[in-house]
Amino acid sequence: SFKTRVDSGKPLDQALIFRTWLPLAASWLLMGAELPLLSAVVARLADPDVHMAAYSGIVFPLALVIESPIIMLLTASTALSRNSRAYKKMWRMMTWMSVVLTLGHVAIAFTPLYDFVARTIIGAPEDIIEPGRIGLQIMTPWTWAIAHRRFNQGVLIRFGQSGAVGWGTAMRLFADVIVLAIGFMLHDIAGIVVATAAVAAGVLAEAAYIRWKVQAVITGPLREAKGPAITQREVILFYLPIAFAPTIGLLGQPMLTGAMSRMDVPMLTLAVWPTVNSLIFMLRSAGIAYTEVVVALLDRPNGLLQLRRFTVWLSLTLSVPLLVLCTTPLIDIWFERFIGLRPELAGLGKSALWFAVLMPPVTTWCCYFEGLLIHHKRSGAVTEAVVFYIVTLFGFLFFAVKNQNIPGLNAAVCAMTLGGIAQTLWLWRRSHGIAREYLEK
Repeated sequence: SFKTRVDSGKPLDQALIFRTWLPLAASWLLMGAELPLLSAVVARLADPDVHMAAYSGIVFPLALVIESPIIMLLTASTALSRNSRAYKKMWRMMTWMSVVLTLGHVAIAFTPLYDFVARTIIGAPEDIIEPGRIGLQIMTPWTWAIAHRRFNQGVLIRFGQSGAVGWGTAMRLFADVIVLAIGFMLHDIAGIVVATAAVAAGVLAEAAYIRWKVQAVITGPLREAKGPAITQREVILFYLPIAFAPTIGLLGQPMLTGAMSRMDVPMLTLAVWPTVNSLIFMLRSAGIAYTEVVVALLDRPNGLLQLRRFTVWLSLTLSVPLLVLCTTPLIDIWFERFIGLRPELAGLGKSALWFAVLMPPVTTWCCYFEGLLIHHKRSGAVTEAVVFYIVTLFGFLFFAVKNQNIPGLNAAVCAMTLGGIAQTLWLWRRSHGIAREYLEK
């Protein structure tokens, strides 16, 4: 049952790509469902605007930026964890990174550094400063759990066990639902406490499940696998160029919330932002899952042509749901009945969603090109592309704040779309030579 499909000499076909991609896409989709669940519960507790704005405007962006250097562990582990020796060297690097970043999280959440970050850098409204502090403190286990989970997920994908990744995310959501249900039934706990306690419990549950599932791979096929020797230095040099790409990209989150905080009706905008952002994330999540598929399967005979064909169909398919939502009453059902937003907030969200219609297909192609580059150890181009994303994002937001001629939520979503297009175009340019080499073989 642990046969390593990715190392087989059998030509790649669409069925194998789909079987590898589907559980990863399900995992990302389930992760995207987490924020709507939080929003639906917090919206029904006391002071929902304040607590949801604190989570989306301070806690979640800061937690993401702090843990961002370990985000690419999933891709790196998929690429490098081919045998026991490589696994141990990756594990050593992952452990040190998770410890250092967790200490950084503690330094911000439990010291006066938090006030400087929240007030001066983010420019958050005063009402959400203290709830944000409490939430960030509760989220302390986040980085450690994410590091271990993503590292072990890469091993599972490399050895053909991507299905366990989807089940792990289901465990995460199950823990979320339990904590959210308790908070909702008690009803007198602050929304920020309920939300962050659910997220922390969820990532810890998922990390524990993935560690349990990967144990059989570690003691079986990973131990038996042969492969080229790799040094600790080679592991670090492979990872460093991509380690800070997510950090640069996630700096866009404080930029987005900072820009919205400086435009009209900041409290209302920040209150609806997590609902809009999470819906967009869900609709592009199937594309985000594609990087590891390309990294794992590109070695197979006929790999490039089959993966590119799958990319075309996937990008076209993922273009449909967002267009359907924007043009039918389904969006009213989602925002007002499921999430529980007031009509005023739902109107802001519906208007902004039109600016995201290109995001799902752009994300799919972005991850395809990214997978090509990482597989060929040209990972520096990934960071270069993220710089293009963040510069485009910042430039658009700068002029939007200066001119004040577009609603804050619309400006944020439009900036993300334009940044994604710039990022994808650069990745296409940098990976063009790789595709040409394959076709000339």
